[in-house]
Amino acid sequence: MARNAAKPKKSKTQSFYDRIAEIHNITLKLNGYRKSVSKFLRSLDLKVDENSTVLDAGTGTGLVTLGFYDAGFRPGQTVALDLSEGSLKLARDQFRKDRKTKGKTIVPVQGNVLSLPFEDETFDLVFSCGVLEYVPLDEGLREMHRVLKTSGRLVFIPVKPGFVGSVLEFLYNFKIHPLESVRLSAKRYFNIVGNYNFPTTEPISWSKAIFLLEKK
Repeated sequence: MARNAAKPKKSKTQSFYDRIAEIHNITLKLNGYRKSVSKFLRSLDLKVDENSTVLDAGTGTGLVTLGFYDAGFRPGQTVALDLSEGSLKLARDQFRKDRKTKGKTIVPVQGNVLSLPFEDETFDLVFSCGVLEYVPLDEGLREMHRVLKTSGRLVFIPVKPGFVGSVLEFLYNFKIHPLESVRLSAKRYFNIVGNYNFPTTEPISWSKAIFLLEKK
């Protein structure tokens, strides 16, 4: 699965998330992030089974992967990739302790979403949540397209423009991609299978949009 890759040099983004990993994790737990993601994923027909290989590209402290398992999916293996060592340490601890995952089929990997350390067409499913705001959008989508198998799917959850998004943009020092730019870039590599919204009663709806994409 993996390609030979040098350990990524420590960037400002990595150092930032290493410092705030604990606080960031607590904040996401309090706002119901994991539960919202789980509800959404449960509504999708992702065709994941014991033979599937899944990538959480930019896992952070692992809450999207945990939500994925909460939704009842049990792939053969999940790779949880992130640039931040501090975030990955928290993710690894949570995977090991959680009764649905217990860390048995989840492999934490440190890496950069612009240079994924995996061979072409490795994964059946990829997640990306609040990650491509730190990189050129087209380059990030192209790299995820590369590692997906033919007809594989990308669950893409970008930060959406708006008041809450602008506050997050300032606090976390990223750049929101306009949703029309997301659609145009996505169409270069994927078929847009669905464009969803979280229910307005859930806090995650204030800052995130959802695209379900299928590799062309």
